[in-house]
Amino acid sequence: MSSHIDRPLILITNDDGFTAPGIMALVKAVEEFGALMIVAPDKPQSGMGHAITINNPLRIHKTHYFENHRAYNCSGTPVDCVKIGIYKLEQENRKPDLILSGINHGSNVSTNVLYSGTMSAAIEGALFGIPSIGFSLLDYDLEADFSVTQHFVKKIVKQALANKMKEGTCLNVNVPKLTLSEIKGIKVAKQARAFWDDTFEERLDPLNKQYYWLAGEFKNQDTGTDTDIWALENGYVSIVPTQYDLTAYNTLNETKEMFEL
Repeated sequence: MSSHIDRPLILITNDDGFTAPGIMALVKAVEEFGALMIVAPDKPQSGMGHAITINNPLRIHKTHYFENHRAYNCSGTPVDCVKIGIYKLEQENRKPDLILSGINHGSNVSTNVLYSGTMSAAIEGALFGIPSIGFSLLDYDLEADFSVTQHFVKKIVKQALANKMKEGTCLNVNVPKLTLSEIKGIKVAKQARAFWDDTFEERLDPLNKQYYWLAGEFKNQDTGTDTDIWALENGYVSIVPTQYDLTAYNTLNETKEMFEL
C-alpha cells in the first residue's frame, strides 16, 4: 500500500452508469476499507469492452451523488474513467492501491470479459500494475438485491488489500442469484469455453426503415468442473484470475515454424 496515505486509496467505476444501484452497493460495501474516489460513466456503457474516447472531448463533472466521497461522472467509457481517475490522482502525487469495478447487473462469465465494460475497467487497472477486481451479480433486474454480493465483496477486498496480487492480473468475480445460505462458498476457476451464437433480428422502425437487433444464445461448450460457469451453476461464487496478455503461448512455436522462414 502507498506509504504516504493513512488508508488505502480505492478507485471505483462501473459500466452501468454512476446512478446504477450496483455501484452504490459497491461503495457502501468497501467504504470501511479506505478512502474512495469514484469516477463512473454519466450514462450506461455496457458492452463497450476496452473502448476509449479519441474522437470527442472527454468531460468530467463533480457529483455529490455519493455523499461523503469524492466522485465524478465522466462522458466516456469505463476504461476512460479509470484512465482519467488515475491521471487526476497522479496530479496529486497519489496512486490507487486498488481499483474496483461494478457491481455489474448481469453475468460476466467466460468470453463475456471481451465485451464487458465492467471487466475492461479492471483489466485497465491491471495494465497500470494496480490490483483490480470486477464484480458482477447474475441478476439483470434494476431492483436486484445486492446484499449477498456485498458480503462477498467485503471478504474478497479484505484479502486483496492484505495480500499482494500478481502484477498484470485482475480478478473477475461473479456471484450467483442465490441467498447467502444457498451459496456454498467461493471457487477459483478458469474461464469456461463458451460463446454467443449470434443472430440478428430484422425489424422495421416507425418510418418503415429496416434495422437489425442483435440477439442470440450463450452456449457453454465446456463440460469441465473447474470453470466459472460450473461454479456458478453449482452454487458457488466464481473468481477467475484474468490477464491482458492475449498471446497464444501454446501455438507460439508452431507459428514461428510457419512464418519465420
